[in-house]
Amino acid sequence: MALVGRPNVGKSTLLNAALGHPLAIVSPTPQTTRDAILGVVHHGPAEIALLDTPGLHRPRTELGRVMNQAAREAARGADVIVFVTEAPDPARLPRRVKEGEDGPPLAPHPSDLTLLADLGSEAPVVFVLNKVDRMRDKALLLPLLDAFAKLREFAAIVPISALREDGVQRVLDEVAKLCPEGAFSFAPDELTDRPTRFFAAEYVREQILRATKAEVPHASAVQIERYVEPTGEGALHIDATIHVERPGQKKILIGAGAEQLKRIGTEARLRIEELVGRQVNLKLWVRVTPEWRESRERLDELGYNKGETS
Repeated sequence: MALVGRPNVGKSTLLNAALGHPLAIVSPTPQTTRDAILGVVHHGPAEIALLDTPGLHRPRTELGRVMNQAAREAARGADVIVFVTEAPDPARLPRRVKEGEDGPPLAPHPSDLTLLADLGSEAPVVFVLNKVDRMRDKALLLPLLDAFAKLREFAAIVPISALREDGVQRVLDEVAKLCPEGAFSFAPDELTDRPTRFFAAEYVREQILRATKAEVPHASAVQIERYVEPTGEGALHIDATIHVERPGQKKILIGAGAEQLKRIGTEARLRIEELVGRQVNLKLWVRVTPEWRESRERLDELGYNKGETS
């Protein structure tokens, strides 16, 4: 099952709610997800492999183009597509709409129209309207849902609040009905097919997203340089390099007296320890790698561009 949609509509939050575990990183920063991340849910008689994809957007860098390709490839290979969009932010609505006065009803986002047209008809699509808790008067969403329903045939239409875990089980119910028959591919206790070192890098990047603003989050990447598993009950040792594009970004990340970097490392370490269930010794360095987002070679070194041949 591929989770597809614009950036920041809540795909990763939906994945985490379905898993019952904060596997994927989330933040208010658009394009937080850079790789397709698989999470496995055993839901009744169904094994559902949920693939969280980068938000499809108009790319401004080579990294953005790679992210878009990863999302499209996931959609092409899926048995079921869950198209996720969001209820509008009431703060951005005209007052007449919020007060229920006569006027044009809520309409689909233009980018949603483009994405839905690009999905094709090979796989069934479950439509999910997320963040419905934003709207006090849920009746205002009915014309929006009706407008989406007229765009194409959906296997199901499910309004949810992934953040509040409201409606998530119904999404899984609808997907389970569409799963092809076959043997299970994962053990009951398997959560993902990604190695722990992948999530170690992701959890460092998550704290960068939360601690910094402006250009730093998009210009940063994390590379695991050393990952040493203990032979007994000792600590897991991880050395990681944070790549940024300019010296000013490095200065922001390190902070006065290296306090910013210490906070990032501490919060990331706690996240990794929760995942691996043991003590973690995490060391971080910051390196300036100019224009890494535009370099195919650098993207390859940092783990992006996988599977890209052109």
